[in-house]
Amino acid sequence: MKDTAKHQGLRNQLVTVLQQKGITDKNVLDAIKKIPRHLFLNSSFEDYAYQDKAFPIGAGQTISQPYTVAFQSQLLEVQKEHKILEIGTGSGYQTAVLCTMGAKVYSVERQNELFKKTSLLLPKLGIRPKHLSFGDGYKGLPNFAPFDSIIVTAGAPIIPKPLMAQLKIGGKLVIPLGEDHQIMTMLIRKNETQFEKHEFGEFRFVPLLENKN
Repeated sequence: MKDTAKHQGLRNQLVTVLQQKGITDKNVLDAIKKIPRHLFLNSSFEDYAYQDKAFPIGAGQTISQPYTVAFQSQLLEVQKEHKILEIGTGSGYQTAVLCTMGAKVYSVERQNELFKKTSLLLPKLGIRPKHLSFGDGYKGLPNFAPFDSIIVTAGAPIIPKPLMAQLKIGGKLVIPLGEDHQIMTMLIRKNETQFEKHEFGEFRFVPLLENKN
């Protein structure tokens, strides 16, 4: 669990790359500068941890490209104490970014192997989400709703209705929509029944699977 000056230097370089790609939210950049991303990867990938690329993490899943993590986090406009529902804990890296930004994170993972691994890793790094659970992300976490925002870290063919229902009025749902490649989509809840939709171009994600634990 080493984090060295070399790693910090690589993180600083990564932040510069993200700024060049248009990430401007200082809180997002500060979080990425702090979090030892190499500890979320298999040690054989350690040398690549600070490249702006996605990598396999087991169970057929990936740790998202840093730019994607930064882009989704920036869309959420995270404020301290915001209650955020994350669908797809994965490696826990996105969870760590949101926690470091001061959010109260509730996260769901459907791959048991990843859920166990990440549940052990995050406390070792001093990162404490409010709630980690193993289950079907399509259902969200109704017991903890409503949420200030919801982030989905897997490609979804449709927007799951339960997630829309668990969003506060004024809240944001950020989700990559589509089958083979996805359009990053943000819904803002205007009132009980109306949502405003924004699209932000194409991204690639592993699929969000329903009922397949």
